[in-house]
Formats: sequence, C-alpha cells, structure tokens
Amino acid sequence: MGITERREREREKVRRKILDAARELFENEGYDKVTMRRIAEAIEYSPTTIYLHFEDKDDLVRALCNEDFARLLEALSLIPPAADPIESIRQLGRAYVGFAVSNPNHFRFMFMSPQHHKDEAHTPEDPGWRSFGALLDAVKRGVAAGRFKAVDPLTAAQVLWMNVHGVACALITMPPAQWPHGPAANDLVDQVIENGIRGLLVGPGKA
Repeated sequence: MGITERREREREKVRRKILDAARELFENEGYDKVTMRRIAEAIEYSPTTIYLHFEDKDDLVRALCNEDFARLLEALSLIPPAADPIESIRQLGRAYVGFAVSNPNHFRFMFMSPQHHKDEAHTPEDPGWRSFGALLDAVKRGVAAGRFKAVDPLTAAQVLWMNVHGVACALITMPPAQWPHGPAANDLVDQVIENGIRGLLVGPGKA
C-alpha cells in the first residue's frame, strides 16, 4: 500500500468516525444542541480536524442525509422490475414504508430535521432525487398506457408519495395506543396505496 492510499484510508476512517459520532449525538441530544466542538469532544479530536472534513454543521448533516437517501434508494432498487406500472407503484409504496419502519431513526433524520433542507439544489444524481424518480417514472408509464387519467405526472407522483409518506411518519412516531379508536389496521399501508391509485384510474374500481 502506497503512502497516498494509506493517507486516504486514514482520512476516510476519521470522516466515518465523525459521521457516526454526529449521528448518535443528533439522535440523543437534538440537532440544535450539538455543536462541532461537541462532536470533536465525543471522538477526542480537535474542532479543527472536523473542519478539515466538513465546512460546517449543515455540511455534515447533508452528508448524513445523503447516506440515508442512498440506503433508501438501495432498498427501492431491490424491487424486481414490474411491467405493470400500477404494480410498480404498489411495490415502491410498500418498500418505502418498509424502509421507514425498519430504519425509524434514519427516516426521522432524513425528513423531520428541517435544518438540512436549507437552500439545497438537488441534482439528478442525488439518491433522494433518484428514489422519487422511480415513482415518477411509474406514473408516467401509467399515463402513457392509458391506465391513468391525463394528469400531470409530477403532481400525481407527489400526491402518491405524500400518501405513503404520511402513513410512514405515523407508523414510526405514534405508539399503537395513540392511534384513534385502536391500533393501525394490518393492511393500512395497502389501503393507503390503493386509495391513491384509485384516484388516478381512468375507470372505476380496483386497479
């Protein structure tokens, strides 16, 4: 192993240590209470070392969120491709909620920490962009095939996403005892997905 490669590995090791410590502190103490100095103390480095890797706290948070969205994209990418666009929408919705339930802390950090959304310019390469793009493509296919009404695909995809996003947030934040008149139905996710699809269908009835 050459000197350059060894240095790069050491740099990545320190960066990983910073990210892991920051995530734990954010989860335990909250974003507002955690400073770069606090993160440095947790890993026994100087604050200067942190700034060699990240411009500021928001830059660090963006790196963490990018990792989490990459995990979401990986989970969605594991879905076998379906020729039927409506079935693709069902599968994507179930996988999205499944990711949230399996990774509640990551999901909260991705969507329930407003500070990392400041003035961000997303690109088609971003994993979050690509994750939503899978749903948008399925909606476009549904419209092109005449299965859906002549709607704006982007708006329709946003509506479908908000449906499953809402139930995902509720499932990871509300204990069963807090659900109105009883715990969530076993098929709640499927019902939410079907209701969203039904509103887009050209004809009445189940897709």
